[in-house]
Amino acid sequence: MKLNALEKTIQRSKKRLGRGIGSGKGKTGGRGMKGQKARGKIPASFVGGSLPLYKKLPFVRGWGNKKPNPKPVVLTLDHLNRFKANSKVTIATLMEAKIIAGRNAQNRGVKILDKGEVKVGGLTVEIPVSRKVKEKIEKSGGKVV
Repeated sequence: MKLNALEKTIQRSKKRLGRGIGSGKGKTGGRGMKGQKARGKIPASFVGGSLPLYKKLPFVRGWGNKKPNPKPVVLTLDHLNRFKANSKVTIATLMEAKIIAGRNAQNRGVKILDKGEVKVGGLTVEIPVSRKVKEKIEKSGGKVV
């Protein structure tokens, strides 16, 4: 048993404000002398005459606000022509060939869409592709895993 693991047995009640001078928080009750804050209720976000912080921030719509960009990095069939015949196409090999940046590929993913022609034969593609791209790669003697 450790002292810091013991359960608390005493619960202090909060200090009662404005209940006579002898209480230690009498008269003004910790509100200072005069002014708006001493008299009425004002919201915690009130900052006087200046623009509130929540209005200075950019206006973002929607529940949960900032959502990650779900769209993948789009490549075309022409990008595959940079590879040698019978080679493997993965995100790692695309980064080595400097076709894509590593940060974008890891966060958003990569997809190959139909534009152009495959001039290199025997490619093994291990990246998501569209249906037409799959047909074109298989026609050129490659395969999509």
